[in-house]
Amino acid sequence: MLFTVSKPSVAKAEENLQSTEYDGVVLVSHLPPGQQPAPFGSILAEASKIDESLASVGGVFGVNLPSKRFIYAPTGPICPDYDDVRSFADAAKKGICRALKAGVKCPLLIVPSYDKFKQVELVTVLGALEALYVPIMVREDAPKKVVKPVKLGVWLEDKSRTNTAVTLANAIEAGRFVARDIGGGDPERMAPPQVENYVLNAFGNGSGIKVEVLKGTEFFEKEYPLFAAVNRAASVIERHQGRIIFLTYEPQDRKNVKDTLMFVGKGVTYDTGGADIKAGGVMAGMSRDKCGAAAVAGFMKVVEELKPQHVKVVAALCMVRNSVGENCYVSDEVVTARSGARIRVGNTDAEGRMAMADALCRMKELASGNPNPRLFTVATLTGHAVLAVGEGYSIVQDNGPARDEGNARKLQDAGAVVGDPFEISTMRREDLAFHRAQSEGDDLLQCNNAPSSRTKRGHQTPGAFLLLASGLEKHGLSSDLPLKYSHLDIAGSAGDLPAEPTGAPIAALAARFVLTL
Repeated sequence: MLFTVSKPSVAKAEENLQSTEYDGVVLVSHLPPGQQPAPFGSILAEASKIDESLASVGGVFGVNLPSKRFIYAPTGPICPDYDDVRSFADAAKKGICRALKAGVKCPLLIVPSYDKFKQVELVTVLGALEALYVPIMVREDAPKKVVKPVKLGVWLEDKSRTNTAVTLANAIEAGRFVARDIGGGDPERMAPPQVENYVLNAFGNGSGIKVEVLKGTEFFEKEYPLFAAVNRAASVIERHQGRIIFLTYEPQDRKNVKDTLMFVGKGVTYDTGGADIKAGGVMAGMSRDKCGAAAVAGFMKVVEELKPQHVKVVAALCMVRNSVGENCYVSDEVVTARSGARIRVGNTDAEGRMAMADALCRMKELASGNPNPRLFTVATLTGHAVLAVGEGYSIVQDNGPARDEGNARKLQDAGAVVGDPFEISTMRREDLAFHRAQSEGDDLLQCNNAPSSRTKRGHQTPGAFLLLASGLEKHGLSSDLPLKYSHLDIAGSAGDLPAEPTGAPIAALAARFVLTL
């Protein structure tokens, strides 16, 4: 079994709220206390007379229903100029957390309609489900501490949207569940061989997802030499040896396929920085450096759940530990990439781009035989991304063909609908020049020797390196075979300890390429 407890599921509640199954009602609302539907309105109107903060912080109240209590989870005032649908997800999450503290074992979520946000019901349910996630360490090591419900009831004001919202919420949450497990698992529990085991269980027989696991030092040195360099120190420890895991989904009728999505995810299970070791206490939390690959695996879970007939999806999870030791790769080494480019290592702490570049080159090789291929790298790649856009936001930057199609804008728009926001960055000539050869013995410089947070255009240049090291530079707008490529830096949105991983940007990718919203 993949899960030691049942994964969160959404159950349809009786429309009259008289079900005895639920021992607590969570009301999420943007309306002032006095404008709530019966039987909640009168209670909240009276409570607001003695508590002016009620409309912004909510509370727990008794109610004449079988549930006996309800939790008021307000969004607070919503400014249409700047606020977005995340206000409802935040309120739902806070409401469920408050319900759990009140001892609710089986909550019923009441979700309002709000015309300004197209998918407010879906996003609200996703916010509630996020609060119900139980970390894999707790489920496996301390199951007696699992006190969160495994079922959530949903009552929608707009009844016509119930089935769609519930179906999509379950599918997206199944993907985010996988992403949180892989991304949030500790460095030993989710070392590369353990990720292999997890993925094999997650996508077992009958899933519709083909799994291929690549391993072995000699194989990587021949086929994925940049990955092999990062893996070198860890390769001497069996339980830390790297894996590249390919996941492939194809609809039954291949004639219906209009698009091919090709993802490469950064899966650094622990990042010591390598020989350029992370010092000063900044190594803590580096087990989260695998959240790119975790998100890609989670997206594949959404694909498995919904089985879209118009897309083929190929994913590569580049699972590797950036260890330090006598066998580690070091700066000044020159490594010949799969593409043939000679890469001079500038900083071993820039391992993510090294781990992904050869797999991206492989995707480039596979792309020509597939309809309308779109290539992506997904990574918690730079601290600069967090400085540039802040926490909670992913970054997308397109190459020429992807920009010509408007991919970044379309992904940003899709993310806005489902509360999984993107900011857009642009790949410039300076970014490519940054990585051009600086000596006769190499073609590209992997990185400078300063942290990204102290480097000009510190989150833009890595996308340019991936473009160059994979050979995608030769597939631009003026080439005979233009290939659309987008780099997604999710360092700001993936979630840092002690919080759980968010599963970003699974919802946005699903809204852009899989769902019909």
